[in-house]
Amino acid sequence: MHQLGIGIAITGSGSAAPPVVLDNAGMSQIVETSDEWISSRTGIQRRHLADAQGSLTEIATQAARAAIAMSGITPVDLDLIVLATSTSDDLFGSASKIQAELGAIKAAAFDITAACSGFIFGMVTAAQFIRTGTYRNVLLIGADLLSRWTDWTDRRTCVLFGDGAGAVVMQAREGGDRLLGFELHSDGSQNHCLNLSYQAEQRALVEGVSVGQGTYQPITMDGREVYRFAVKRVPEVLEKALFHASLTVEEVDWLLLHQANQRILDAVAERLNIPSQKVLSNMGEYGNTSAASIPIALDEAVRDGRIQPGDVIAASGFGAGLTWGAAIFRWGK
Repeated sequence: MHQLGIGIAITGSGSAAPPVVLDNAGMSQIVETSDEWISSRTGIQRRHLADAQGSLTEIATQAARAAIAMSGITPVDLDLIVLATSTSDDLFGSASKIQAELGAIKAAAFDITAACSGFIFGMVTAAQFIRTGTYRNVLLIGADLLSRWTDWTDRRTCVLFGDGAGAVVMQAREGGDRLLGFELHSDGSQNHCLNLSYQAEQRALVEGVSVGQGTYQPITMDGREVYRFAVKRVPEVLEKALFHASLTVEEVDWLLLHQANQRILDAVAERLNIPSQKVLSNMGEYGNTSAASIPIALDEAVRDGRIQPGDVIAASGFGAGLTWGAAIFRWGK
């Protein structure tokens, strides 16, 4: 978990979301709910949704271009692109298509899937390539179009999810590491709590030979169990990551959590004794955008001046798998 001689800096961020917005008033025309019910229980007021012509590749590329521009490099300088997503345009992966759209002709590219923890897992994955000296410039994207797999008749889940993309550029840094500590976990015994599962039907090919063919089913979630899991495990993993970083909670400038539910953010901050003014939240505008939620919130806080170079950010993702993890880093070069 400690650096091998080469440090890491997170030097650029970007984000993008589809232009179409569905607010809670509109949601109440789809299912039996209300703005007051959704806002008071989740903190969500609006969500951005991709239409039939929208693609994950498109918004991920937009976010990536903004991050690359902020970092001061060009796409040709990239050595690697890591796309964290559960909703790629192509089941074989979308990272290579993004690589082509960017013109990042020297970069290898691949997808990883860890759902709402994907951005944190991606950050740790990308870091290993930099720390070992294999690559110097890595683009990490978190992007999801959960509207593709939402059951719009299930008011327990459809009010929660939105679409978006966020990205950061991670670069090799001499003279100190800005990725200060991390911790990752998985517990497949709780996999049933949050699913986007494949369902097959039997198809006979010849006598004695059949295959299963079908498609993925809409998202299902046990919200109560996911809430219990998050408010217990997220503070724990943040404390462990802070220990690895040799930092205390008091030294954290910003708490940056996966934007799942405002109640979860409030509960985690309270358990860690982090004041509310240090908690980054934008779920009112975007809802839960899965792997995109952390980098979107990061980018907005950087661009509006809240996050300053050198600020310590404690970030944590949690969700389907079940997976959870945390990363402690300083922003900027």
